[in-house]
Amino acid sequence: MKGTAPGSFPSANNAIFALLKATKTGGVPEKTLELAHLRASQINGCSFCVDSGARSARKAGETDERLFAVAAWRETPYFTDAERAALALTEVVTRLADQTDPVPDAIWDEAARHYDEQGLAALILMIAVTNLFNRLNATIRQVAGSQNW
Repeated sequence: MKGTAPGSFPSANNAIFALLKATKTGGVPEKTLELAHLRASQINGCSFCVDSGARSARKAGETDERLFAVAAWRETPYFTDAERAALALTEVVTRLADQTDPVPDAIWDEAARHYDEQGLAALILMIAVTNLFNRLNATIRQVAGSQNW
């Protein structure tokens, strides 16, 4: 491990978990939020977050079949249109610098078709918090399965 676990800073840790808790109040199904967390973590290569995200999704009732298919969600029949919209939004928000139009209107409009303003805010907050977790954990090479958070 490279350095100190972010959990060594309780005030920051508490604030991050408060943000995470807030995502659950936006009316988006918990399984959808967990799918977004897992997909962003896969993109960012955060092994700790992929591992913990899959475990959290399972606790929320997610099936192995769907968890195994998240990385290839476009090519599988397992996800609803609303979940697909959330996953597409997750990908573009996680990869903001990869295109000149960071969040294309078509992706935003499709997400807005399935989620109201509060739901969109919850999704964006989940994606942002996940990206924060990913950057912290990948930086210090947090080991998948460890309990340092």
